[in-house]
Amino acid sequence: MGTKEDSSYGSLKSIKRAVLVEVGGVHLTNDSAENWDTLWGFKARPDDILISTYPKAGTTWIQEIVDMVQQEGDPHKCARAPIYERMPFLDMFPPEPIPAGVSKAESMPSPRTLKTHLPAQLIPPSFWEQNCKIIYVARNAKDNAVSYFHFHRMNQGMPEPGTWDQFLENFLTGKVAWGSWLDHVCGWWEAKDRHPILYLFYEDMKEDPAREIHKVAQFLGIDLQESVLNKTVQHTAFESMKANPMANYSTLPSFIMDQAVSPFMRAGTVGNWKKQFTIAQSEQLDHICAPKLQKSGLTFRYQLEA
Repeated sequence: MGTKEDSSYGSLKSIKRAVLVEVGGVHLTNDSAENWDTLWGFKARPDDILISTYPKAGTTWIQEIVDMVQQEGDPHKCARAPIYERMPFLDMFPPEPIPAGVSKAESMPSPRTLKTHLPAQLIPPSFWEQNCKIIYVARNAKDNAVSYFHFHRMNQGMPEPGTWDQFLENFLTGKVAWGSWLDHVCGWWEAKDRHPILYLFYEDMKEDPAREIHKVAQFLGIDLQESVLNKTVQHTAFESMKANPMANYSTLPSFIMDQAVSPFMRAGTVGNWKKQFTIAQSEQLDHICAPKLQKSGLTFRYQLEA
């Protein structure tokens, strides 16, 4: 089914693939790095909700869940605009005439729900100062790496991914946009002991969506009726999200996200990594990640029990 493309892209007919630039020891896309002072200086408001994830860890999923909870389970209200309009992506500074995420956020009335992929140490300080509520979603490294690889293939604004082998090497050494997966999940895990952060796991969300949605509502101080919970579970199921033009990024022109290369909503499962990883690659990732994860007390599931 065809969808109407976003008109804010105006005369823009192509975009360049990003290159990586280090900011504070973390690789970011050049547009974020070039506008770093603006991003770092962003003024959070006390009632802001910030959704933070490593890229492709269930970001759009948790965004849609939060919106449904906030809109009392009304899917028509959630269809008021594409997800990237409803919840501005702070780290994004696209070419003209597309407004930057920061500009969109600044023009929004409170209360705002905002999105970032920044690691905890690079979050604009105002979020900590204002004691904003933050929801973080972590996904196991293997599924996350595969999803991120295919996202690079279809998103024409991301750096060239190269082959899967090359991409995985960069992923494991943190030479990808938003840096090391390991540092990201561990940094936010540590931050939750000092700040109001709800730390969720993608695998838990797949296993029991109602349970995790209930946690979100509780964290946001929203009393969730059973009927609203059920509607939210149905509306945010993978097949529903994949078919929803307000969530599946099909409103973006194909020169930005080419869904013929790989759909934005691709597999949405736990354990899909087994189709992409060799045994040696899986063991290599375990070897790199295990010591730091063990030290932090973080555990991930790479498959769900049938």
